[in-house]
Amino acid sequence: MGAHMTEHGQEAADKRKTYYVALGAGQILEDREAAPFEYEIRANEEELNKLQELFEELASADEATASHMMSAILVSASDEDMNADYDHQFQKVYQLIYELGTEKTKRHIESIGVVH
Repeated sequence: MGAHMTEHGQEAADKRKTYYVALGAGQILEDREAAPFEYEIRANEEELNKLQELFEELASADEATASHMMSAILVSASDEDMNADYDHQFQKVYQLIYELGTEKTKRHIESIGVVH
């Protein structure tokens, strides 16, 4: 069974395609001309789905932070807690982009110091 999993894992890695990530817009593009992008990655379908899920979680954390700031009534979490959640989600997105990134993408993310 272990050999089969390795074989399948290699097969999935071979099916990687190039995608372009517009982090600010939370978009993953197949066409580099479609919109401005910051990062180029190589991902298979599973990795692409994982990144899309992280973008959705980041958007939810951002919405939660925004709605929390709009309503000071019945606050269940502090601003610091909300910001920490958003920062954590943001860090997870950068980590995955780094892992999937081309050499240029990795160098840029290292240069801005968001991945340890």
